[in-house]
Amino acid sequence: MIPGLKNIMLRYTFIVVIMFVLAVLIIVKAGFIMFAERQYWKDVADRFVKENVVVLPTRGNIISSDGKLMASSLPEYRIYMDFRAGGEEKDTMLMNHLSEISQGLHEIFPDKSAQEFRKHLLKGRRSKSRHYLIYPKRISYIEYKEVKRLPVFELSPNRGGLHVETFNQRKKPFGSLAMRTLGDMYPDMTQGAKNGLELTYDSILRGQNGITHRQKVMNKYLNIIDKPAVDGCDIITTIDVDMQDIAEKALVDQLKTLEAISGVAVVMEVKTGEVKANVNMTRASDGNYYEMRNAAVSNLMEPGSTFKTASIMVAMEDKYITPDYEVDTGNGMVNMYGSWMKDWNWYKGGYGKIDVTKILEVSSNVGVSTIIDKFYKNNPQKFVDGLKRMSIDTPLHLGFVGEASPRILGPKERYFAKTTLPWMSIGYETMIPPIYILNFYNAIANDGVMIKPKFVKAIAKDGEILEEIPTEVVNPKICSDTTLTMIRTILRKVVSEGLAKPAGSKQFNVSGKTGTAQISQGKAGYKSGGVSYLVSFCGYFPSEAPKYSCIVSIQIPHGPASGSLQAGSVFSRIAERIYAKHLYRDLAHAKDSTAVLIPDVKNGDIEESAYVLRTLNIPGNSHTVPYSTEPLWGKAQCTHSYADLRISKPSKHQVPNVLNMGAKDAVYLLESYGLKVRLVGLGEVKAQSIPAGSPVRKGQTITLTLKY
Repeated sequence: MIPGLKNIMLRYTFIVVIMFVLAVLIIVKAGFIMFAERQYWKDVADRFVKENVVVLPTRGNIISSDGKLMASSLPEYRIYMDFRAGGEEKDTMLMNHLSEISQGLHEIFPDKSAQEFRKHLLKGRRSKSRHYLIYPKRISYIEYKEVKRLPVFELSPNRGGLHVETFNQRKKPFGSLAMRTLGDMYPDMTQGAKNGLELTYDSILRGQNGITHRQKVMNKYLNIIDKPAVDGCDIITTIDVDMQDIAEKALVDQLKTLEAISGVAVVMEVKTGEVKANVNMTRASDGNYYEMRNAAVSNLMEPGSTFKTASIMVAMEDKYITPDYEVDTGNGMVNMYGSWMKDWNWYKGGYGKIDVTKILEVSSNVGVSTIIDKFYKNNPQKFVDGLKRMSIDTPLHLGFVGEASPRILGPKERYFAKTTLPWMSIGYETMIPPIYILNFYNAIANDGVMIKPKFVKAIAKDGEILEEIPTEVVNPKICSDTTLTMIRTILRKVVSEGLAKPAGSKQFNVSGKTGTAQISQGKAGYKSGGVSYLVSFCGYFPSEAPKYSCIVSIQIPHGPASGSLQAGSVFSRIAERIYAKHLYRDLAHAKDSTAVLIPDVKNGDIEESAYVLRTLNIPGNSHTVPYSTEPLWGKAQCTHSYADLRISKPSKHQVPNVLNMGAKDAVYLLESYGLKVRLVGLGEVKAQSIPAGSPVRKGQTITLTLKY
């Protein structure tokens, strides 16, 4: 044995053991860092080692044509606590103010009690967590600011420990109104838009990302901006919130009555092509109606009798017929190449011999199909070419995901049979989205000029218009002036004298055409009870000087089906309410010259009341109330002959008196004080749960009882 070898081996073994123990300790420590302290070191990395961090811009707003915010990006927060921040000093402060903090959190978030918040915070303190979630839900900016006012939480993150995760959420102030038109965002907004205008104009709305990094300067870490984020532009849509609401309510009421499958209502401004309302409702499994898809632009459906107008115009344009051209419809039944063509009243004996005007008034299938078959059976391509000249099938390229284009068969195509032409003439064997039918009728109303439907009118930034979206002409003249004059006269009579009377109005003249089409249900075809119906009315108003065009299409699961009664009546309600919206009168005309009547003036923002009183020339001191862009709070004391308005300046530290105010003013005033408002009833404020003059405790809920 080599002398000293034993000692050498012992030393070597000892070194190996030490190295092994150190390796084990390193692995254990690494595992502890990776799992137990993962969040801590992640936070450290986030705070101190940030290179080329992307700064997301604020997404642009979507604004209605009447200036109302329809979609906007608002910040939301999750609030966390770092119980190790601030050391012993912070911990002592936290325990000293724990009851006050817990009570404050309860007042801000009433769904959790102060005791629950206390237990939750103590649990986090025991765990010594550096990233402890204080409240499970995302909170608004106002709620976050309220939290920041609480003791300890008001300190900087490094001293007090309160820190946040910020989320940029897309909010729609009008809820589901025009939801499918506006479109949706993915829950993670960084993934972009899903559909609708959000997707169509995504490149304009999203803006440009910025870049920043952290750098240590004089022992402090600062965020250095390498490239500032550029916020997105706003888009101003053509949608009118009031018209959208009018159309939606009128349509949904009828859908519920009919227990319909789905329904579409679109309103368009004749001269500009601006779509003022676009409603697309589908019945869900719960029996209620929601906007699930933009059916007005994506649904390919047989239009039915609304297509007869186009067929008759082709024959007029080719000079085969005039409004007084007569057709013998017989007993309402005619055999077309082995298939029976029937009028709706065939069981009553039909209409006999009638002219073209009458054919459209009563929507005679036999009359229209006989005309088209007679003049085009030997040259069906000529009929198809006539339709194409009117651009009824020209793709509009509206920019929506899932947008469909019309499908009109030609004689050279595979499925064009002898029966195709007569059935095509009455709106079958063609597939056309509702907005294309509306666009065709809009062209008739617009002196033959077909323009592209428009959903966005301008792009803006910081309140300034950057670009106006021009009106695009699809076809400068869909037909001759002679044809146009004839068809407009007929369409007016269809409503005033024909089957479409329910679509009319006593206030103004309406022009248009009904439509009723059977919808085949799979293998059941049009027989064996497997049929639903598409009832429609498409037209414009007022007839003499058309302002708006509108289409209403409703799919019902069974008969009886009537485009006039079921769709036309919805058109009438929409048209009358829109028409009333545009009736403006001078307020002074409302005054009775024979008497002095003092209106009931509510307390609240008296600047608006003063304006009305001055306009009506009501005796009082309204002329002394100055103009202000901010609310002027005050009281109104009125007699039968004098209106006295008195400005008051409520203390910011005391709950204001909101008795006899309207709900709108009362809520606005109280929320500006940091109070949460709960309303009970309708009308003026008759009682408030927290008496006027009480100390203001921000986040406290005040209940207002309203009565007429």
